[in-house]
Amino acid sequence: MTEQASISGLILAGGRGTRMGQVDKGLQPFRGKTMAAHVLERLAPQVASVAVNANQNLDTYAALGVPVWPDDLSGFAGPLAGMETGMRRCQTEFLLTAPCDSPFLPPDLAARLLAALREQDADLAFAVTQEPGQRPQPHPVFCLVKASLLPILSSYLREGGRRMDGWYKDVKAVEVPFEDADAFRNINTLDELHSLDTARAPRLADVTSCLSSYDPDALPVKDAQRIIRDFVQPVQAVEQVALRAALGRVLARDIVSPINVPAHDNSAMDGYALRGADLPQDGQVRLRVIGTVYAGKPTGLVPQAGECVRIMTGGVMPEGCDSVIPQEFVAEEGEESIVIAAGVLKPGDNRRFAGEDLKAGSAALAAGKIIRPADLGLVASLGIAEVPVRRRLRVAFFSTGDELRSIGQALDEGSVYDSNRYTIYGMLQRLGCDIIDMGIVRDDPAALEEALRSACENADAIVTSGGVSVGAADYTKQIMARLGDVTFWKIGMRPGRPLAFGRIASNGHNAFLFGLPGNPVAVMVSFYFFARDALLRMMGADAPLPLLRARSVGAIRKKSGRTEYQRGILAQGEDGVPQVRITGSQGSGILHSMSEANCMVVLHDGQGNVAAGDMVDVLMFEGLV
Repeated sequence: MTEQASISGLILAGGRGTRMGQVDKGLQPFRGKTMAAHVLERLAPQVASVAVNANQNLDTYAALGVPVWPDDLSGFAGPLAGMETGMRRCQTEFLLTAPCDSPFLPPDLAARLLAALREQDADLAFAVTQEPGQRPQPHPVFCLVKASLLPILSSYLREGGRRMDGWYKDVKAVEVPFEDADAFRNINTLDELHSLDTARAPRLADVTSCLSSYDPDALPVKDAQRIIRDFVQPVQAVEQVALRAALGRVLARDIVSPINVPAHDNSAMDGYALRGADLPQDGQVRLRVIGTVYAGKPTGLVPQAGECVRIMTGGVMPEGCDSVIPQEFVAEEGEESIVIAAGVLKPGDNRRFAGEDLKAGSAALAAGKIIRPADLGLVASLGIAEVPVRRRLRVAFFSTGDELRSIGQALDEGSVYDSNRYTIYGMLQRLGCDIIDMGIVRDDPAALEEALRSACENADAIVTSGGVSVGAADYTKQIMARLGDVTFWKIGMRPGRPLAFGRIASNGHNAFLFGLPGNPVAVMVSFYFFARDALLRMMGADAPLPLLRARSVGAIRKKSGRTEYQRGILAQGEDGVPQVRITGSQGSGILHSMSEANCMVVLHDGQGNVAAGDMVDVLMFEGLV
């Protein structure tokens, strides 16, 4: 049995959130997810299992995918009541507790508490920190305790005790010093939550520590994507723009409908508005037509029993009418009456209700949506002339290599034209970024540092191609790492194994860095499956890659244990099922095959060889943002 297997984790979220304005602290958004979700990510790799102690919003906490246990003791009795509940249900020797409002939880909390407890043969261990010049600060809510101490805790609670540090005076407890005081910081107010959300950027080490088996030399695609997603932060600036200028921009706040859409009950088609009670059960009925209602021209007509109104599509339903019969379903007797047979209409048919599309006060569009033509029409239908959008993301990009030449220059022996900048330009343009093309940077330490610094001081993100593979000059990695928090990965994928990612700083500015490989196809694959999602997240957008399912025309060789992206051509099969075939040679330098393809076949790391007729995941190129 491993030491980790002897510990159960419990997230304490059972309070009222009084200091945070009566809101549930654990469910407050913080850097793209709830605070409780952050704590869960950090706690889960350290223990055998995790549960949440909560007394409200139980279903929302359950959506985290862990058990949720309310206090056994009534009356919101504090964190000790949650600990008691956890100890009663604990299936391991130890219980480790952590509060829901501490998203910077140390990744080695369990290991260090357990080591100290074992070493000193103690019953309980908790964290303590000390700021320079200050007294030691105990953190008894970050506690590792033997589950067998439950009777002692329950007795203390029955006697009215509530102090977190008051119940263990008769057991052996050990204080365990930790250096990073911020890791134990509780976020108690909404103002504090907001300031931390925007001020303290996470470190790569903070994010990678959430992965139990992080290995930069053999990193699965999904782990790299998760690290990038958790590390990047959205830009905060918001602009108010005219509706027509909002196309392709990211909505910064929900658009709330000021009116009901439609504003009135109305007819879904041309026909006759009538009372459902007048429809015949058998035989037929004759109704007198008392007038006509046109769209946009309401009338005061109020049909009585045995009467109806001629109505056009969109016309306001007359008072008392609840159904519309299409004109082709009636027999007209001149202009004054119609005959309806039994069974051709049910009461309530063809009536649109006021607010059926949108109710006043409801969200018409959600923040994070990339505004499309249909959205412009929707917002216009609400009478809204301006919308709040995130400012455009500024992205600088350049290629590295002495062998590269720009279009228009002569090709020396061994040199090639730089295609990557044009590919990256196109992909960034499709994302709607403000683009800074910095050209080609030669293989020179001073030139590279100058380019990175300039890009950092003028952009939110930097995309480079080349210079991150095993054979790259050492100074490339040294300079990138020296300028900030950058890591270099070997991704378990083909093509595009080398990737650099992080954040660099220069003269008070900082920018996220995506160092893509140099091979043309690998550049596109790496951009689509790593940089694209991160840049959209920085824009505040939610636009996941849409994978489709298609039948493979032929067999595809695939090595299990890595993700492979093969260029393909998707077409409609004779039976109507989409089918895909790969475009021949899949070498990472063969750009022609990428131009010929209309999709990418995504073969996940757990897959092996694909047989003809097997279904595979496909990413369509057309329609990518």
